[in-house]
Amino acid sequence: MQGSLASDALMVGHTQAHAAHAEHPDHRVFGLLMFLVAEGCLFLGLFMAYLAYSLTAPVWPPEGTPERELLLPGINTAILLSSSLVIHQAKPAIQANNVKGLRLWFALTALMGAIFLAGQLYEYSHLEFGLTTNLFASTFYVLTGFHGLHVAAGLLFILAVLWRSLKPGHYSAQHYFGVEAAEIYWHFVDGVWIVLFILLYLL
Repeated sequence: MQGSLASDALMVGHTQAHAAHAEHPDHRVFGLLMFLVAEGCLFLGLFMAYLAYSLTAPVWPPEGTPERELLLPGINTAILLSSSLVIHQAKPAIQANNVKGLRLWFALTALMGAIFLAGQLYEYSHLEFGLTTNLFASTFYVLTGFHGLHVAAGLLFILAVLWRSLKPGHYSAQHYFGVEAAEIYWHFVDGVWIVLFILLYLL
């Protein structure tokens, strides 16, 4: 009799837990999106400042600013944008309970992100202007450096997901928020770079 009562109580507890979960859905993705909106506002402020400088200056970039090379930044851009296509393959993989596939796609994305950062550092080391050369140089380093910081954060995020995927059962078709969050953040980083590339290298 006591065993039956205990079993009934356990079932009631499970029912109440499921009901509570239904009443309070997972808002983590929404929270992440709100965070990215805030980050996007920071970048928007920097973009508007750059545009204000460029539109009000008599000559932009200022006279004496060396020509910007497009080859390396163009290759870097292709790598970063391609990495968005690569990381996008991870979600369908984990939804099919393919943890090895998840690891493969995230590892490739991490490699591409690291190559992008290495390319940016190489570009910095070969630029013919420094942080204090003129206003264009200052805004160039601030914009690309701030974006590079976000790429580095995204790379750490991806590596953290890879590390956690080594624990059996940590990610599955039912539980993959970390995978989804890393992908959303990475797409944000890529989208910001498109705007930066157009502003700094093409206009």
